[in-house]
Amino acid sequence: MKIVIAGGSGFIGQKLTEFLLDEGHDVVILTRKAQNSLGKLSYVKWLEEGTSPENGVRNADAIINLAGVSINDGRWSKKHQKQIYESRMIATQELIRIIAILPDKPSVLINASAIGLYPPSNHAVYSEDTVETADDFLGKTVFDWENMAKQVQQYGVRPVLMRFGVVLGNESGALPLMVLPYKVFSGGTVGSGEQWVSWVHVIDVVRAIIFAIENEKVTGPVNVTSPSPVRMKKFGQTISSVLHRPHWLPVPAFMMKAVLGQKSSLVLEGQHVIPKVLLEAGFNFNYQSLTSALEDLLL
Repeated sequence: MKIVIAGGSGFIGQKLTEFLLDEGHDVVILTRKAQNSLGKLSYVKWLEEGTSPENGVRNADAIINLAGVSINDGRWSKKHQKQIYESRMIATQELIRIIAILPDKPSVLINASAIGLYPPSNHAVYSEDTVETADDFLGKTVFDWENMAKQVQQYGVRPVLMRFGVVLGNESGALPLMVLPYKVFSGGTVGSGEQWVSWVHVIDVVRAIIFAIENEKVTGPVNVTSPSPVRMKKFGQTISSVLHRPHWLPVPAFMMKAVLGQKSSLVLEGQHVIPKVLLEAGFNFNYQSLTSALEDLLL
């Protein structure tokens, strides 16, 4: 296939590109920086004045949108929140414009999303059937982002809204920061420890994206989380067990709020999310237990 990726230089994008190239697909990365193409990997400039990315993505089978300022970088100041929101809206709007004028449309738009759409809760269990949404910055951002991506339906393109959980990988994301205290023998429960962590191994994220491209029945919201979420206390205890390090030094909520500000909600609050659509479509997770995922990543 010919697959176009916006946001291909990010954490998930790099893993996905590597996997697709290994499978023999042609990959086109939409980027602001000019780069030389190499074999089946090519780069097309976009989101810059005078660029016409539509000329470089003709005959694409699928477009994957991972573009947007990372929610993990820096404090959530009003300026950073604006960048997080606008970067997603601008990139998605441009992809819709490109799709609208392509003579041969891709069959599917895979659009990144997040389980932050669901309200934080220590008791509720969420699936793609859930209609309730979070009334906070992340919830509103994801809600608007998904609604914009769904506009591709008017062009006969299947939208898949992949709501990523806490993606675990060595290179980036939450795991390196969560593991660091244990490596220096100061790990412990963060906040109350009762908040849910709906995690997923980055390789299963990549596999789920490809599964959604290849399965025409997969459409609309798709939770990309392991079938086995755990509470934060259990998450820390599992890191402790895998690394053979103590789990003893609690990190109070007030300390996290002082260090991270509003962004502390990412670790102090959580959602219990089930990947109902993927499971019913026959997707098999390589890493169903947190222990197996952490052993693969940390040992």
